[in-house]
Amino acid sequence: MAEDEVQYASVVVKSKKSPRATTEEDIVYDEVKISNQKAQQTPETNGPLLDKAAEKCRRYQQLACCFGILCVLLVLSIIGVCVYQNKITTLTAENQDLRREKKNLTEQIETMEKTWNEQNVSRAQWSIDEYCPKGNKGRSCTSCQKGWGKQFSSCYAYNDAKESDQRNWEGAREDCSTKNSDLTVVFDQIEKDYVKTQSPVIEGIQGYWIGLKAEGGKWKWIDGSELTNQAWIQQQPAVDGQCVTSLQGREWRSESCDEKNAWICEKKALSV
Repeated sequence: MAEDEVQYASVVVKSKKSPRATTEEDIVYDEVKISNQKAQQTPETNGPLLDKAAEKCRRYQQLACCFGILCVLLVLSIIGVCVYQNKITTLTAENQDLRREKKNLTEQIETMEKTWNEQNVSRAQWSIDEYCPKGNKGRSCTSCQKGWGKQFSSCYAYNDAKESDQRNWEGAREDCSTKNSDLTVVFDQIEKDYVKTQSPVIEGIQGYWIGLKAEGGKWKWIDGSELTNQAWIQQQPAVDGQCVTSLQGREWRSESCDEKNAWICEKKALSV
């Protein structure tokens, strides 16, 4: 600032008559002019510098932003890899469990098939021995196995169990099922009379269960058919929970299905 004032004073005091002064004026003028030009150029010069600094700052910000994005992507990638690896581990373990389960099931099926085949062979042999027993002249086959009486197209067998071995109605059905049969079903008077012959009076036996039971206020056979001749039960009411027994010397009797009695089984006769 002091330098500018001195130059300004030199311009004011200049003399037109002195060539030397003119020279000095020119010099001073030139110097002032140069000084002014420098002064004028300073703000213009500072502008680009500031722009460059701002540009660098923006670049650094952009680089920092890109670096942050890369870090976030890297973290997400690591998390994804960990989740994927955990999923792979879980699926591998499940696959191994399924393979072991498949192996166990295969072994069980093979064992069951072997047992089934053995049982079938044993059952077939048992059937042959029961229906075609060996005698002095070889095997002789019959329609009903030993201990069963044939009538019409069925085989009948009564169980004369002692009192301690007698069963309720459901228990009697279970025993018949083990013999591939069920409690007897009667269709007509001829069969009813025959069933009486299979209901002998034996000490300790009060009756023999047959396949007739009260259901929904009606007497029904185990095959689902209804009793057509109510005289057979002497018009006794069909109260749910009541079942029927047969015994020689008396008519059919209605009793609680929970009572224990002997029973009569029936199954189809073989064609020989």
